[in-house]
Amino acid sequence: QVQLTESGGGLVQAGGSLQLACAASGSPFPINAMGWYRQAPGQKRDLVAVWRSGDIKTYKDVVKGRFTISREITGNRVTVEMNNLKPEETADYFCGGGQSELEYWGRGNLVTVPS
Repeated sequence: QVQLTESGGGLVQAGGSLQLACAASGSPFPINAMGWYRQAPGQKRDLVAVWRSGDIKTYKDVVKGRFTISREITGNRVTVEMNNLKPEETADYFCGGGQSELEYWGRGNLVTVPS
């Protein structure tokens, strides 16, 4: 069973930075896609950043230039560096991973950016 373990998150002031990390384990197949979605209260879960095999990176438009997703060369682990965070980005951030799409999910990490 594929498990995704998230770390990072917490409280950060507006304009500050935070890093999230996610490690996948227990997969019988290569993990070729990993990334994050986020969900604010009362909102649907929405793309933040995704890494795919071939070092293909996809970002939500509003985070481009501020967020950077990276995949470690060894191990199924990705990080996302989030800079210049805004209050409207307060949400639960969920790590996803899978062989070609984000099929498996972590429990989520809360990121709070007070206004």
